Amino acid sequence: MNDDTVEPRRTAALGRPTDLGFQATRELSAGLNALLADMFALHMKTKNFHWHVSGPHFRDYHTLFDEQAEQLYATAEAVAERVRKIGVMTLRSIGEVSRRQRLLDNDADNVTPPDMLAELRDDNQQLAACLREMHGVCEEHGDAASAGLVEIWIDEAERRVWYLFEASRTCDGPVR
Repeated sequence: MNDDTVEPRRTAALGRPTDLGFQATRELSAGLNALLADMFALHMKTKNFHWHVSGPHFRDYHTLFDEQAEQLYATAEAVAERVRKIGVMTLRSIGEVSRRQRLLDNDADNVTPPDMLAELRDDNQQLAACLREMHGVCEEHGDAASAGLVEIWIDEAERRVWYLFEASRTCDGPVR
């Protein structure tokens, strides 16, 4: 094989292995890539809290955060694969994640466990709202496959919210 045949393959545009129209794939991939950025941002924040939690509930929170981070990473993989299935490129770098994410980072040196629980709960609620919005885009374009996946991801986000809410309860009620 010579260099003349390799170069066109390196620069060839992606085909569109879907019957969804151009406008549909453009809007669906934009929404899915934004979700992917949010998933990575929330995964990193959850791992950050997993690594830095301390206190009397250390083991419970450490384990909870790790389980949730694993779920977010698995979902990110499914989101990226869905983008590729409709024939569009997905995120390529941490910089692109940073530019597209809608969830805020937490770079604080010290975050208390109650604040960790509250922040992750709020972020997962925001993610669920973004997922619901994405579901509407899927329905608008007749993308039943993406809509079905989004429904599962909404349920997962709501479950994370529920666990974080319950973990934050004190004898007097929920934190914040």
